[in-house]
Amino acid sequence: MLNRRYSVAPMMAWTDSACRQFHRYLAPSALLYTEMVTTGALLYGDVDLHLRYNSAEHPLALQLGGADPEALAKSILIAESYDYDEYNLNVGCPSDRVQSGRFGAALMAEPELVGRCVAAMKAVTDKPVTVKCRIGIDRDDSYELFAEFVDTVQQMASPDCFIVHARKAWLDGLSPKENREIPPLRYDYVHRLKQERPALSIIINGGFGTQQALDPAFIGNLQGAMVGRDAYQNPYELTLVEPEASRRSYADVVTFLADLCEARLSAGESIWGLMRHTLGLFNGKPGARHWRRYLSENANQSGATSEVVIAAAAPVLARLT
Repeated sequence: MLNRRYSVAPMMAWTDSACRQFHRYLAPSALLYTEMVTTGALLYGDVDLHLRYNSAEHPLALQLGGADPEALAKSILIAESYDYDEYNLNVGCPSDRVQSGRFGAALMAEPELVGRCVAAMKAVTDKPVTVKCRIGIDRDDSYELFAEFVDTVQQMASPDCFIVHARKAWLDGLSPKENREIPPLRYDYVHRLKQERPALSIIINGGFGTQQALDPAFIGNLQGAMVGRDAYQNPYELTLVEPEASRRSYADVVTFLADLCEARLSAGESIWGLMRHTLGLFNGKPGARHWRRYLSENANQSGATSEVVIAAAAPVLARLT
């Protein structure tokens, strides 16, 4: 059974394979998620480009975007040979792209369709199938409508877990960024749902960082917490997920990154594809600005090697010892 106590959210253009390898080193026990992959990309595009990953990323969940039960089932059948640990249906993204395809957060208005989608996904795999949703959309944001959505999907398909971003989404008038910040957080909706439906597996998401995600008083009787932007922007806090005796030091992380850069270079890849995800590594520490500036100016240059990582980190590590 997957450990859902702490997970890192799927984030487009952020949580690619390089990012996940970095996060995995920081938090060996965290559950990681891919960026959303649409059914169209798998049925008509380059499958390996979208699905390949490094085996070190396990446990790893594949998030799918789509609204056609048959296409979602076919996508899972394609993905089965890649040995993901979970499949997740995106019912929360508010971007114009997903709205035009009638999936993502727009599916909050169609709980029966979500139920059919999840049922179709579960019918073709033995892996867990989960749903990541909002608490509502537009003016349909009452607790009663949220609970009705969950109840309908549960009765039709019994997903293994509901991951709830505790904000509603405005499908018109707000950008995806604004939808992560403007609608108020309603953590009480998520906790009430768990209190009233204790048999459901529920993960909370939205607006908090790793320290709050690990606070038993905040989690209560939920199964865990999923952290998004804060896990990306303050990645070193992911080490808090692990027992203190086994946490990676900053020096350990820099050595790991340098080695991973060498591996990327051997594979014909640039080091910037990795290092762009690490700019927040030293946030809050003396020298953090130097780390960000040095990498931004040098890691994306042609011919950059792991020496850039060492040079960026050296003065910062010296101030931490």
